[in-house]
Amino acid sequence: MSLVNVVNMVVLDNPTNFNNQFQFEISFECLQELSDDLEWKVVYVGSAEDPSKDQILEEVMVGPVPVGLNKFVLEADAPDPSGIVERDIIGVTVVLVTCSFKDQEFCRVGYYVNNEYRPAEGEEYDPEAGPPSPLDLNKVRISFYLVLVNVLYSEL
Repeated sequence: MSLVNVVNMVVLDNPTNFNNQFQFEISFECLQELSDDLEWKVVYVGSAEDPSKDQILEEVMVGPVPVGLNKFVLEADAPDPSGIVERDIIGVTVVLVTCSFKDQEFCRVGYYVNNEYRPAEGEEYDPEAGPPSPLDLNKVRISFYLVLVNVLYSEL
């Protein structure tokens, strides 16, 4: 059994605009005093074919962590569109939220993320042809769907 257990994680402001910060309300339980801080990380997968397109949106150390139930909001900047091939912005990708202790990851929460082009009212748009280029990111809406919670039980 892990000394830290993620009890709940909620994506706030979901769905949201592509340019908005991502916000995760995280509740976790700490069963005993820890000797170091917890590292939380948010990663946006920019391309399924090219891991070099992954973007670390936030890395934050949380601590000291008191014993008991803890809650905080993890805020991450929006992905940098210049690091994503434009055709990969629209469609489904993944956002990962991980937690590590002393550089050892013990929890990973994965979300499918659907990036959808939302044309302005009255704007002509053919979904088969795709959105216009250059892409107006103010018209891209992101929706998060919880997909995977992977807890690696290890000694902390």
